[in-house]
Amino acid sequence: MAYYSVLDVTPTNNEWVSDYVSVSGDIVKKHGGKYLARTTSHEQIEGEAQNAALRIILEWPSKEAATNFMKDPEYVPHLEARTSGAISHHFLIEAKDDLA
Repeated sequence: MAYYSVLDVTPTNNEWVSDYVSVSGDIVKKHGGKYLARTTSHEQIEGEAQNAALRIILEWPSKEAATNFMKDPEYVPHLEARTSGAISHHFLIEAKDDLA
């Protein structure tokens, strides 16, 4: 079953960004994931205002692929740099409709 990572990220410093971007895509691919969106072009159309600078959506072939990516020793230092240099929220969403 597919899973989606949905993130909002607002950097508090930009020191980590170029290094992160240069390697994260390859590590995502290594775990079968792909970026569906990675953009500053977003508009909130509902709900209480949130001011995230960047919205990211990734697709994973399974929950295990997503969690293996997060634990990958090659990725961990970049994750630590992102989480210490940004305000981030990451949701892992199963591709199913519980209301159907």
